[in-house]
Amino acid sequence: MNDVTATSKRSSYRGVRRAGALLLVLSLILPLVPYGLAATGIQLAHPGAELWRAVRQGAQPQNATTQAQEIDGSVLINTWGEAWRVFRASQLVPIGGWVLLGTLGLIGAFYLIRGRIEIEGGRSGKRVPRFSVNQRVVHWFAAGLFILLGVTGLVLLYGRYVLIPLLGPDGFSATAAACKEAHNLFGPIFPFALVALVTLFGRGNRFRWLDFKWFLKAGGLFGHHIADSGYYNGGQKTWFWMTVLFGIGISVSGLVLDFPLFGQGREVMAAAHVAHAVIAVVFIAASLGHIYIGTFGMEGAAESMTRGYVDAHWAREHHNLWYAEMEKAGLVDVPENALEEVKRHDDVDFHGFGSPLAKGSEGGD
Repeated sequence: MNDVTATSKRSSYRGVRRAGALLLVLSLILPLVPYGLAATGIQLAHPGAELWRAVRQGAQPQNATTQAQEIDGSVLINTWGEAWRVFRASQLVPIGGWVLLGTLGLIGAFYLIRGRIEIEGGRSGKRVPRFSVNQRVVHWFAAGLFILLGVTGLVLLYGRYVLIPLLGPDGFSATAAACKEAHNLFGPIFPFALVALVTLFGRGNRFRWLDFKWFLKAGGLFGHHIADSGYYNGGQKTWFWMTVLFGIGISVSGLVLDFPLFGQGREVMAAAHVAHAVIAVVFIAASLGHIYIGTFGMEGAAESMTRGYVDAHWAREHHNLWYAEMEKAGLVDVPENALEEVKRHDDVDFHGFGSPLAKGSEGGD
């Protein structure tokens, strides 16, 4: 009896072992069957493929209801985030990098070919009033904001490629977090700086036929022939309108991203993110040329925004028609203190309405 029981138990154990071994083999082989069939060209239809394809495409049944009432609450899977990530990694980052590096290369090539633009007649020692205190304050306020937002934005876009090798993951994480907070905090102030720029610099920036002649002569940068110009030349007017248009685009898209409280869904947010990043890269690239010419690239140019005055020879070489009007109005080599006193008493922009320069800034153009 005992022998029969022992034999029966051994037989049961063998059955269990065989069943376990069979299950193990099946669990290893069955997942490989679809791949083997696919390799032979046989396609197996997934029973839920159509359902999940519709879900991923965002197609919702007409009478669908959901307890989540917020924007996109009825969307089960939103693919916009993945689409933006792919665009950012495969197009925006590399193309934007080439645009910025290419701009720096062009500036370097221009410097090697043309060199620094000196005042050909040398400094005269005579000062000509160019920009008022109000204009300079607004310019540097807008410029400071632009530089802060540009640097923090570039850190967020390219920091992982440049700063991680230098600061390490933890250092970059802290830097990126600080840049994100600064970018979001100071970004909404930029539209106010833009309005101030238009208010104080908009007068005299209308394009005229004279500006197209200036472009045909390349502003006189590659020759010794003066390109006629009024208070602003064609290049300055182009930069002004680029600042206005790009500033509006980057401000609107930035506000959409900063304040997702107006009913914008993920599609709108993703589109705003794309627009914001593309405009920012182009805006920064264009600003590099403006910064170069306004500082190191042209002798005497920076003084107009640091002191408010320019040398008479500089004014005659780069804005000859405006200089002629200034000379006619008796405003060449005016004592600095007396001029500042006039501006304080007038309490208006010195180049504004009713001043002797109003005709000079428009008439020469």
